[in-house]
Amino acid sequence: MNADKLREYLKVLKPEARALLMAELERGVLRGEGMPGTNLILEELRNTLAAPQKGAPPQKGAPAAKAAKPDRVGNASRLFFQPVEPFLVDDSPEYTHQGRISRACLTAIWDWICRDLAAAEASAYTDEVSRHLLAEKESDADAAARAFQDRVIHLIQAALAAARADEKTRRRLAVQIGTPRALDDVHRLATILRLREPLAAVAGRLPSHIKNLSDDQLTAIKALLDATTSQRDLFTFAAVMVMNRLQAAWQLIRFAVKAANTDDPARIADTTYAFTVNIVLEELERLVRQLASDLKRGQAMARPTLIKDIHDFARGLRSEMDLSGDTPWARRLASVRADVASLLKSEVESVPGRVRRLLRMRPSRDVVPGTTLDQTDVEDTETLIAFLGACRNFASELAINEMTLRAWSETQHYLETNIQGLIEALRTASNSDRTYRQSVVEAAVRFCGKVFGNDYAALLSKAADLAANGERKAAAKG
Repeated sequence: MNADKLREYLKVLKPEARALLMAELERGVLRGEGMPGTNLILEELRNTLAAPQKGAPPQKGAPAAKAAKPDRVGNASRLFFQPVEPFLVDDSPEYTHQGRISRACLTAIWDWICRDLAAAEASAYTDEVSRHLLAEKESDADAAARAFQDRVIHLIQAALAAARADEKTRRRLAVQIGTPRALDDVHRLATILRLREPLAAVAGRLPSHIKNLSDDQLTAIKALLDATTSQRDLFTFAAVMVMNRLQAAWQLIRFAVKAANTDDPARIADTTYAFTVNIVLEELERLVRQLASDLKRGQAMARPTLIKDIHDFARGLRSEMDLSGDTPWARRLASVRADVASLLKSEVESVPGRVRRLLRMRPSRDVVPGTTLDQTDVEDTETLIAFLGACRNFASELAINEMTLRAWSETQHYLETNIQGLIEALRTASNSDRTYRQSVVEAAVRFCGKVFGNDYAALLSKAADLAANGERKAAAKG
């Protein structure tokens, strides 16, 4: 939908409906669930809500501007949480990430602030931000956000102090916040807000993107991080910002290795940078949970880069540090590799069977005239073969070498020994089963493209065309 059509559609909606739609979209952005085109829709919604409505005079006792006013929760909360953005992680809230907050917690924390911690002040802040943004006074909106952040910092510190002094108060506060790690989450939020200016100063001195962490960059950035070590929280959050700028996030462990001047885990663990290894392991474990979620939803095969990312993390940890001994970090990495192998086992081992089921030679009497293979099934199997190929490339680091080698070899062997028979069956097919034989050969060609390469698949495709067309010509001459 282009901008003009979107504008016309939004004008048809009642002001209340537009306000509700905008609030829901902004909440989605806050949760990290924005869809394509969200920014365009929000921009048009703001324009239509700010513009006067033609032919709609205000009713007595109910000003039109009041009725059209949206609940700008998205903008108010987004400005409030802006300093927290570099430290958000897309993971379930029950998992711990040093120096990071689960994005999924923000809605619950914002609701707690607006409902229990500072209800009147939050309402006034939201209204003030709305006025400034509608008047396009962004600097005033930012100033309002900073003032409210300072107030929330003070209130959170007071609430946490009361919780530490009384167990009943602690339990009540945890229930009010409503996240699995409630007190830790709001403490981390208050800490980030309190450190927002020094963190912004560190961010301003970091490269925007670090494609490959060279020795010179490592030395320069480590000097910047060293200057923050006297403040543990600032040090931790600064390290997280560095990881966010790294194209290969696992390279964060190089700071720990450099600090220890050795790859010995025991000596690395004694440095102030030891926590960076845990941050990298936490991120690796998050990627494995994402893989599990993708597999459950059937999306992993469409995103083989996730397998590569997991492989790169595991290889980076094993290459930068000596994890051959029985250390906590070595055991943790071994557990991750075992989890990956367990997750991928059923998918990897299913490939040869799926290929055999689709390409098996069915007697003509079992073929219903005019039928073909289910194209969705063919596409899913083709994607699964490509996924197996990706797993095969990274098998050694993921502890899946044996199973992937076996599945790949079985698939190769089946295709090599059966493709000529499938083409011959197409050559001799009758009118009743020709369509089905054609679909089987086309599927086999696609599978061979994934296993043997496109050049081999192109040759098979030509052979299949000759088989099908040659038989038709022979039948026509007869």
